[in-house]
Amino acid sequence: QGQLMESGGGSVQAGGGLRLSCAGPGWLRKQMAWFRQAAGKEREGVASIDSSGITAYADSVKGRFTISRDNAKNTMYLQMNSLTLEDTAMYQCASADWISPTDTLQGRYYVDWGQGTQVIVST
Repeated sequence: QGQLMESGGGSVQAGGGLRLSCAGPGWLRKQMAWFRQAAGKEREGVASIDSSGITAYADSVKGRFTISRDNAKNTMYLQMNSLTLEDTAMYQCASADWISPTDTLQGRYYVDWGQGTQVIVST
C-alpha cells in the first residue's frame, strides 16, 4: 500500500483560507480524494479528483474549495477559501485505483489513507 502524507492544516479565522497538500509515495493512484471528520460526526467526502482531472465536491464546499493534483510532483491539493466554523475537522487524503464516478466521495472504496491534518476555524 502507498503511504500518503497530509500537510498544511492549522488554525485560521473564519473567512480565511488554507491549502492542504497530500504527498504520495512517489506516485499517485488514479483516484484521489479528501475526506474530513469533525468531532462527534461521521466522516464526510469533501472532494475527489481522478487522473484526468475530473472532480467532484460535496455540496457543503462547492464554490469554496478547489481540489487539484500535480502528478509530476506526486501531490494533491485542497485549496480552501471562505472557511467557516463548520469546516473544522481532521482532513485526510485517500487514494484508489478506480472508483465509479458516482461513488468517488464514498470512503469505503479507498484503499490508502493518510494520517490526517487538523483544521481549526475560529471566530
